[in-house]
Amino acid sequence: MRRRALLSVLAGAGVAGLAGCLGDGTASPGTAAATETAAETASATALPDTGDLPLVVDTVEAQGSSAGEARIPAAGMPTVLDLFATWCAPCVAQMESLRTLHEEFGDDVAFVSVTNERLGGGLTMDDIRAWWAEHDGNWTVGHDPDSDLMRAVRANGLPYLVVFDADGEVSWTHRGLASEENLRAAVEDVA
Repeated sequence: MRRRALLSVLAGAGVAGLAGCLGDGTASPGTAAATETAAETASATALPDTGDLPLVVDTVEAQGSSAGEARIPAAGMPTVLDLFATWCAPCVAQMESLRTLHEEFGDDVAFVSVTNERLGGGLTMDDIRAWWAEHDGNWTVGHDPDSDLMRAVRANGLPYLVVFDADGEVSWTHRGLASEENLRAAVEDVA
């Protein structure tokens, strides 16, 4: 009987942990569109305090990305920041709209995707590069294993998107999978 109770507790904890990755930041019932709208309304009224920005993160030699460093947000340029992880299924889905918008706005808006995953325990930089190539990333990809960037933008789940204007001010945030339409509107506001 104790084993069953322990398994039940562990299963509940696992579901709660996964919800952080899969959730959209709200507890609103209803359709996915209604839930996303509620999350974005909350994002628009409660933008994070980003006093720790700008930050510099290490960048990865990968498809569309060079090894070195990237300033976030980019100096004097609107910036789309995507916080992701290779184990996060919604992060894979988010890549489609990011690719589309990068193709459309990439000359006028900096796109940066950053993972905070720690290397070791089975994860290598080659794994991150392979994930990036598999999902057709073609812009700067960074690595922030100390989660400094996540803390600076108050990210509380993945994927987490932040759109900065050319002055480096946060204009939009979203936790969870954002629709291409809503992300496009946020990018158009700063482009």
